[in-house]
Amino acid sequence: MFDFEKIKELLDKEVEKRDDKNELSLQKADPLLVASRYKDEYISLICAMYAYGNANLIVKFLSSLNFSLLDANISTIEQGLDNKYYRFQSSRDTREIFITLNKLKKITTLEKVFLEGYAKNSDVMDGIYKLIEAIYDINSYRSRGYEFLIGKIPKKRPTSPYKRWNMFLRWMVRSDNLDLGLWKKVDKKDLLIPLDTHTFKIGRKLGLIERKTYDFKSVIELTNALKKLDLYDPVKYDFAIYRIGQERLFL
Repeated sequence: MFDFEKIKELLDKEVEKRDDKNELSLQKADPLLVASRYKDEYISLICAMYAYGNANLIVKFLSSLNFSLLDANISTIEQGLDNKYYRFQSSRDTREIFITLNKLKKITTLEKVFLEGYAKNSDVMDGIYKLIEAIYDINSYRSRGYEFLIGKIPKKRPTSPYKRWNMFLRWMVRSDNLDLGLWKKVDKKDLLIPLDTHTFKIGRKLGLIERKTYDFKSVIELTNALKKLDLYDPVKYDFAIYRIGQERLFL
C-alpha cells in the first residue's frame, strides 16, 4: 500500500515549484507556451489539438501559424496556411480546421457549446462530445488527419484517454501561473487528468494507477486517486506529474 500522505507532500511541493511562468519557455517547450501568448479559447484549442509528438516540434509548428487567420475570409485562410503541415495533418487539414473554427467563432463560443453538454450532469465528457459534434457539423470536410486532430464520439463507452481535449479543458478552467482560466462556469473538481505516456508511467510508479493499459479507464483511475490528494482540484497535479516524467526524475 502506498502512503498517500507522502505522495501528497511530494506532489504538492512539485506543484508549487512548477507553478511558475518560467516553466513555459523555448528551453522547456510546451504547447501552453503558445496558447498563453494569446489567451484565446479558439487559439488554445488549436494548440491543444496539435499537442502530440515532440514538444519542441509542436511549439515550432504552432509558432509558425498566423492565428489572426481565424478572423479572416476563407480565401485568405487558404493562402495563409499553404504548406502548413504537421505529422499526420496535411496542409489541407490545417486549412480546414482554421476554416471550421472561423465559422464556429462567428456564431458562438467554445464555452457555450461545451456547457450545452456539461451543464446537465457536470460531466466534462458530455461537454467534449458537444464540441466534437459542433466541429463536425459545421464543416463536411473529412480526412484521416483531420479526424485524428478532432477525435471521435464513441458509440458506447470511451476508450481513448482524450488527452488533448482534457488538457484543453485544464487550460480553460484552471487559473494559476500556467493555466489560463478563461472559462468561469465549469468546476475544476469535474476535470479529468489529461493522461499521456509520462503521467501514465509516473502514475503507475507512484501506485496511483494499477491498470496496465493506457486508456480511458486509467484516466478515471488516476483522476480518482488524485481526488484523494485534492478533492476540489485533482488536475492541478497534471503538469507537475507530466514534467516529472518528461524530465525523467526517478522518485
